[in-house]
Amino acid sequence: PRTDPAVIVLVEHEDRLLLGSNVLWETGRFSLLAGFVEAGESAEQAVVREVGEEAGIRVDDVRYVASQPWPFPRSLMLGFRARLAPGVHPDDVIPEPEEISELRWFTRDELRAPAPGLLLPGTLSIARWLIDGWVAEGDDHGEGLEDAGGVS
Repeated sequence: PRTDPAVIVLVEHEDRLLLGSNVLWETGRFSLLAGFVEAGESAEQAVVREVGEEAGIRVDDVRYVASQPWPFPRSLMLGFRARLAPGVHPDDVIPEPEEISELRWFTRDELRAPAPGLLLPGTLSIARWLIDGWVAEGDDHGEGLEDAGGVS
């Protein structure tokens, strides 16, 4: 059967993580940026392109982390981490208006104990697994997030 590769990326800058809200989601739902790999490009090139298209910023230090089969639609999600490129200011993020309604940088503390109304990806998604791992890296106790419901 046909499987379409897609990338999902955890973009970090200093001690903050970039999350976006899709225009089709309810208010307050945030996740990592993602998109399909186009013909002729590597997964790493897709990460750079997707972040550029969806957030208007450059990233570098793109590193593969893990993958997850994703049935919506017939995809293989390739999880990556990337850093804001040198010389790019974190306030320069610009949501692509047809796809992204809002972009925000979050600290580990903000994700460890989400404010009321903040919805994060469900615990079975690679998006949540990547976010939990990032949060745990800065957590002396190694604890993850409380379940905030939903699926990426």
